[in-house]
Amino acid sequence: MSARTWQGPSAPERLSILRATRSIAIVGASSNPARASYFVATYLLSSSPYDVYFVNPRADEILGQPVYPSLDALPVVPDLVDVFRRHDDLPTVLDETLAVGARTLWLQLGSWHEDVARRGEEAGLDVVMDRCVKIEHARFHGGLHLAGFDTGVISSRRALG
Repeated sequence: MSARTWQGPSAPERLSILRATRSIAIVGASSNPARASYFVATYLLSSSPYDVYFVNPRADEILGQPVYPSLDALPVVPDLVDVFRRHDDLPTVLDETLAVGARTLWLQLGSWHEDVARRGEEAGLDVVMDRCVKIEHARFHGGLHLAGFDTGVISSRRALG
């Protein structure tokens, strides 16, 4: 893997992106509970204000929600495209994101593609790479346990016993 030279948005910039977001399309969404996209989808549906759409040409329904075969089949233009796809698929996902007019391309933890980031930014997109929307949302909204789970406790003190 080549050196990472691209600099992503700072934490305040990521917070601003999430605050401006109303709808998220999860590209590569899975109905498999063991997949990261399923965990993120569960969180976003239950603990965030976003309208969430699933994109996967090989699925019909995930978590009781309809699944669309492509970004251009969605009933809305998503603000943010959250990508759970292989590295080699990322340039195509960028092209599809630009074609539908989304504002943000967000590549999940472990996804890093310098050319995609550069091309996306040159086209006017906000680009975030190697970060999890669920973790970032929870971090900014006080619901992040060290293990990455929402404990439901709104306190700075640990419960005893």
